[in-house]
Amino acid sequence: MKRFVQILEKIQIAVGLVFLCLFFSVILVQIVTRYMGVSVIWTEEVANYSFIWAIFMGAAVMVNRREHFNFDFLLRKVKAKLLLNIFNDLVLIVFNIFIFLLGIQIVKEFWNYTWATIPEMKMGYIWIAIPIMAGSMIVYSLSHLIEHTKLRNAKEVSE
Repeated sequence: MKRFVQILEKIQIAVGLVFLCLFFSVILVQIVTRYMGVSVIWTEEVANYSFIWAIFMGAAVMVNRREHFNFDFLLRKVKAKLLLNIFNDLVLIVFNIFIFLLGIQIVKEFWNYTWATIPEMKMGYIWIAIPIMAGSMIVYSLSHLIEHTKLRNAKEVSE
């Protein structure tokens, strides 16, 4: 499972990086063309949607690195850190199951909608980032839960 999680994280980092580079490139094109007095109408939509993908992929990676969602204040104060980590993992899994299911509904609902400036592009390609993000967050959280459960069991055996 650990190897799969590492590969998934690398893929998400690469996808997020591609979309972030696309975002910056399109913004640069928009700035240059406006300065030249030319209106390129598709740049705003491409920038917005590429930014959405970059953020969603980055959010999932941050969950894997445990830098996105945590009860830091409680972790510093509570002695049962392992139990709090297990609780965090369970909260994230439940939350992301709902996000995943709602994301699938959104993709189904808006799949055939088209972009305003590029009618050949479907909105479903944008909204599919939601279930991808939530699904990968579930995988990451399950991996952490398994790891924390193993540590808890090992700790109980040694006591």
